Amino acid sequence: MAETPDDHNDAPWDEFQWERFLQEQDRKTDAFATLYERYFNHPDRDRIIAEEMGWNVFADAEEDQERFESFLSEAMDHLSDAEEQEFDDEFEEYSRSVAYDDTLRLHRWINRLMDKREELRENPHAAKFALRAAVCGAKLAAGFCGHDPDEVGMTIAYLKRALHAANDSLDALSSLEQEGSLDRRRANHGRRLVFKVRDRIVARIGECRALWRARQG
Repeated sequence: MAETPDDHNDAPWDEFQWERFLQEQDRKTDAFATLYERYFNHPDRDRIIAEEMGWNVFADAEEDQERFESFLSEAMDHLSDAEEQEFDDEFEEYSRSVAYDDTLRLHRWINRLMDKREELRENPHAAKFALRAAVCGAKLAAGFCGHDPDEVGMTIAYLKRALHAANDSLDALSSLEQEGSLDRRRANHGRRLVFKVRDRIVARIGECRALWRARQG
């Protein structure tokens, strides 16, 4: 059985312990991304991916939904009013940050690009660019919303995943330019948007590591 944070109640985990814990999640995410790119234009893409991933699509989806709703209900029931307000305050703080603005600007540009260039919707490099940019934004949000001192290691681990996703999106963008699907001007603009988000991630990792050192010595 995989080691969990609850096995170590004496001290908070550092970023490397959290990374080991999250590796299984990473493997599943990477496997899905690989299959999605491989079968992007296949008419039975969803069925093939589900079979490759070992999913019983309808039964698993219903079971996962019920499990999630049950978990969410129990989690909310155990939140005190102060904890619930703290969670809301953290997200509100993130939504007013420059990191949030940069991420939103990137996603809006990608959406406009896909709307104007419908042929890109069938391009696997474009799909990877959009997918990895979305993953980057989600991981970044987790990194900016976690202020619990005991979760600094987890925050860094998620931010490193955001950084990895940003690098993947840059690679996909370069592939789009090299194959001629995106002109240099648009590719450079996309890079500037991704690098702004990437810079926020690097800065946040530095802040969190400084906080960890200050607390743990």
